[in-house]
Amino acid sequence: MITNLQSLPNNVNLIKKELILEIELNGKMKFDHLLNIIYQQMGMCYKLLNADVEYINGNDFGSFQLYLNATSEDFQQLEFFLNKNKLLNTTVEYVCRKYS
Repeated sequence: MITNLQSLPNNVNLIKKELILEIELNGKMKFDHLLNIIYQQMGMCYKLLNADVEYINGNDFGSFQLYLNATSEDFQQLEFFLNKNKLLNTTVEYVCRKYS
């Protein structure tokens, strides 16, 4: 069967990866505001795994971990945003073994 290549969607090669992202807050951005940007503006769903956040004089300090299932392009957009706002972040690719 011959398939017309022009009829294929542009996002055929968008493979999602499971990632754990740790972000360190430096007092310049609020924790809830950052989560809102990730979910609402970037359209990325996440699970909050761990959070150790302290509020001092209206500023947020600490770190938290998010579980993300995102494409490489989406993650690069998020990483660019975090670096632009000087938020230290570390990523670990998460691989879950499935036993049968």
